[in-house]
Amino acid sequence: MEASIPPRIKICCISSVEEARAAVRAGASALGLVSSMPSGPGVISEALIAEIAATVPPPIGTFLLTCSQDARDIIAQQRRCRTNTVQLCDRLTTGTYADLRGAMPGISLVQVIHVTGEQSLEEALGVAPHVDALLLDSGNQALAVKELGGTGRVHDWSISRRIREQVGVPVFLAGGLRPENVGEAMRQVGPFGLDLCSGVRTGGVLDTGKLEHFFTRLRA
Repeated sequence: MEASIPPRIKICCISSVEEARAAVRAGASALGLVSSMPSGPGVISEALIAEIAATVPPPIGTFLLTCSQDARDIIAQQRRCRTNTVQLCDRLTTGTYADLRGAMPGISLVQVIHVTGEQSLEEALGVAPHVDALLLDSGNQALAVKELGGTGRVHDWSISRRIREQVGVPVFLAGGLRPENVGEAMRQVGPFGLDLCSGVRTGGVLDTGKLEHFFTRLRA
């Protein structure tokens, strides 16, 4: 994929209808709604995810973040939450992407690749043909308690750039993004989208001042 300038913006860890509205007003193209996770911030109930998703205007992506590795469970979860996109934060181990496609027509699939080294490039190349987009994050699936997002850490962007250049689907960049490093992220990686969580929050709450500052830096 070619570099995307300016990138689309996804605001993750949305926790209320009010936060969703504020993110959309600021210019977000997509919202992340976090279901049960082994660790990390922003987890809300499936009932609240469904409530928020139902209020979001149609052009905006509503991403259900799931840690499930079973296709049947993921399908059931999406049907409860009614989002237009499913973000798989871990590797699929039971069932296939084809199973997800067949059961959820019209629902976009985004696979998270946790960039930990050269092996992440190989993983991304293997997965990309089966999904609509990749999201490159800074988690660690090898820990006793898995990190599947929300770490606030920046990973090796040189690997992320190589992934973006070699795959045939859009790439979102996540992990430690803030107003201060958004320009460098765009220059080094050139992603289709940027995914923010802690960088636009204060005390876990979406900070409209930080959000506006981020979009100002992005436009600059």
